[in-house]
Amino acid sequence: MEIAVVGGSNGGYAAAADLADAGHGVRFWRRDAAAFAPVVETQSIDLLDARGERTVKLALASTDLGAVVRGAALIVAPLPAFGQDALARALAPHLADGQVVFLPPGSFGTLVMDRARRAAGSTAEVAFAEAGTLPYLTRKHGPRRVAIRVRATRLPTGVHPARLSDHAFAVLGRAYPAVERLRDGLDGALVNAGPIIHPPLIVMNAGPLAHFDRWDIHNEGTQPTIRRVTDALDAERVAVRAALGYGAPHYPLADHYRSDGEEWMYGRKGHERLVDSADWREKIDLMTHRYMREDVACGLALLVSLAEWAGVKAPVATGLLAVASAAVGEDFRRSGRTLEALGLAGLDRAAMARLLAEGDVA
Repeated sequence: MEIAVVGGSNGGYAAAADLADAGHGVRFWRRDAAAFAPVVETQSIDLLDARGERTVKLALASTDLGAVVRGAALIVAPLPAFGQDALARALAPHLADGQVVFLPPGSFGTLVMDRARRAAGSTAEVAFAEAGTLPYLTRKHGPRRVAIRVRATRLPTGVHPARLSDHAFAVLGRAYPAVERLRDGLDGALVNAGPIIHPPLIVMNAGPLAHFDRWDIHNEGTQPTIRRVTDALDAERVAVRAALGYGAPHYPLADHYRSDGEEWMYGRKGHERLVDSADWREKIDLMTHRYMREDVACGLALLVSLAEWAGVKAPVATGLLAVASAAVGEDFRRSGRTLEALGLAGLDRAAMARLLAEGDVA
């Protein structure tokens, strides 16, 4: 299958290498020409995973977005949520009917990108899909080298508008067999693990993150007290899902840490392999890092506003959002990706259901 991968994130490099290694025709785009030069010059990425290290050839690596996207059945865009609107505007002139844009994960980016596409003048009928997590636990180890520590074994995914789901899942399944079908894009947003795992870890590790040159929030930073907060936050997410009519499976984050019971998105021992790699021992600047700007300002702010809209009490989510806002000096309840910011707070349940099923009606 012809696949375009867009964006220079860890996930972008992993997706380009992994999908090309699987035999797909992969074209890879990154905006930053200087940083991308080693990949463009060699038209390849060095991939390190459980099978060892090897060089993976790409069909095309280019800073020409149109050339990368043209003719692709699937466009994989594993970039932070705060970059989705700009990417959608850049993509708009190049999109064609029938293409599927995959956001792993999305924070309701399916709606954001579809609206940005329309606002930019694109009339192409495109399905936007978002998953509950990135398909990989991954980090770049150099300008053209990426390590994949774990591949997702379950990828719960929702599509916006939902009426395009059959086509979208037929395409997605050819690239990612682990995809599991959800009802719509908001369903996908509400299984996103990032806004549940990362806000407690960065807020409650704020001191060590500021003090040490590097700190592993998934190793030393994941203590029983923090896990209890994470579990309480996740319970609020599940309560919001239930109030909105989304049934099980809810993919509870506690399964990520268990060695038995229901398998989570990264399968058995995903957390252990993440910690053992030491790839997440890193410097995190709370003011700018994506855990704050994506998982708090987009994902957690969305959850808090959805809880209020659905009439669900969410004191942990609300408190974490307030503390994170105070830490960076910005009120994310006002500036973040909320129902109010998306223009959806005034919708009733029926109108919301129509929007999720059919998309915005011109």
